[in-house]
Amino acid sequence: MSPSVRNIVAWVLQVLLGLAFIASGFKKFTDLAGTLAMFSGIGLPGTLAYVVAGAEVLGGIGLLVPRFTRPAALGLLVVMLGAVVMHATKIPGGLANGVPALVLLVLLAVVFWLRQRGPRRCATVHKH
Repeated sequence: MSPSVRNIVAWVLQVLLGLAFIASGFKKFTDLAGTLAMFSGIGLPGTLAYVVAGAEVLGGIGLLVPRFTRPAALGLLVVMLGAVVMHATKIPGGLANGVPALVLLVLLAVVFWLRQRGPRRCATVHKH
């Protein structure tokens, strides 16, 4: 894949994922009572609802800022891994209802991979 195509694909994914996570986190904050009830219903502490909502909003913003893209993707990967595990083990409907979380997890991994820095070239000159 050429660097320009790689960059375009990465930006499209970053914008779509960024907007999705900002919207998801914002929704959790605007329906805080429902979010807290959902978290407590699966045995998670209410404070984790605030952490997840905040991580989604900040991570979504981070995906849109080049300097923070990889750290944001990594943080959101952790959040989505937790979501997938919860769907597989505690949330009614199981992993079948967790497919969106699994898709987001994979797309975040793709962004993380696409935004890796290329191999560093050694600046020293070797004499033979």
